[in-house]
Amino acid sequence: MRYMLLVYSSQPPDGLGQSEAAEIVAGHWRVMNEAASKGILQGAEPLAPVTTATTVRMDGGKALVTDGPFAETKEHLAGYYILECENLDEAIEWAAKIPTRCSGGPGCIEIRPLPGLPKPGAQKLDG
Repeated sequence: MRYMLLVYSSQPPDGLGQSEAAEIVAGHWRVMNEAASKGILQGAEPLAPVTTATTVRMDGGKALVTDGPFAETKEHLAGYYILECENLDEAIEWAAKIPTRCSGGPGCIEIRPLPGLPKPGAQKLDG
């Protein structure tokens, strides 16, 4: 089963110090290299800061476009990993390895199964 591991961290007001940024990047590379060596890494990327986000909401068939993220929050979605894991327990083990702190603040990893798209002609998506 493929799992998406969503990396949430606190939004740093003034950015990271060089040593903290380097430590976090090195931590992500360790996880990516280990997952790649086991053949389970499907993808991993950071996301640009929330200040670059654009949100689209549909209202009566019309797209309403807003600059910024969809919600005010202390944590932001910083990036993701997609891993092919045997089960949720294995995905949890990988999530525990991913650095989530930012400017000393804690973060978290949200794990979501990726069940794939339904076959053509299926009536609806599972949700």
